[in-house]
Amino acid sequence: MRIRLFIITFFTTLSIFAQEIEVKKEVKDEIDFDAIDSLYREDQFYLNITYNALQKRIDGIAQNKLSPGIAFGFLRDMPINKERTLSIAAGLGYSLAIYNQNLGISETNGTYTYQVLDSDISFTKNKLSFHYIDLPIEFRWRNSTPESHVFWRVHSGVKLSYLFYDQYKSVSSNGTVTLSNNSDLNQFAYGFYLSFGWNTWNFYVYYGLNPIFKSSAKIENQSISMNTTNFGLMFYIL
Repeated sequence: MRIRLFIITFFTTLSIFAQEIEVKKEVKDEIDFDAIDSLYREDQFYLNITYNALQKRIDGIAQNKLSPGIAFGFLRDMPINKERTLSIAAGLGYSLAIYNQNLGISETNGTYTYQVLDSDISFTKNKLSFHYIDLPIEFRWRNSTPESHVFWRVHSGVKLSYLFYDQYKSVSSNGTVTLSNNSDLNQFAYGFYLSFGWNTWNFYVYYGLNPIFKSSAKIENQSISMNTTNFGLMFYIL
């Protein structure tokens, strides 16, 4: 009796399993993996490499060596026309901006002082490093089609950035100085940017609208009202 019950159960289970395989095969056959996606989205992940230039510098302040930057993040592409050649995108990202220059910074009991490093002071490193969380939003034009992902593009937008960590490091004949979380720095940065190009290669420029330092940061009663302009390349994925 037990053997008969086992045989019946075995063949019943086998029959059900075979039917499920057949159903799955039929569903798979109905899916056309080569079909054109008319609801496609573009350029949702980005990588940005830049050179960072200080603007509105006080006399005597100069940049030396390369001042690089890197940024990456995600932008949600939201087409606004039927052809999907116009869209709005908003997202979240991270950026690192480094400035090699000759602005000397020192700190005593929470008070920061600034000076232009004299030419007689020999230094091998004097840089500011800024780490930001970025919130970009942009308007997009492209001549893409559902059949091709190789196209011209122009993206223009605004970016709000939150400074969550900063560091100043100087190595000179006077010794090594390392400072972080400078309260004289503006915690928020904002500006306009533009990227344009063909396929993989896209040029990028960003202009900061507000100063890097607060008005309390001064050299001989003159505010350090420098802002930044970034030039570089932008790469988009998916």
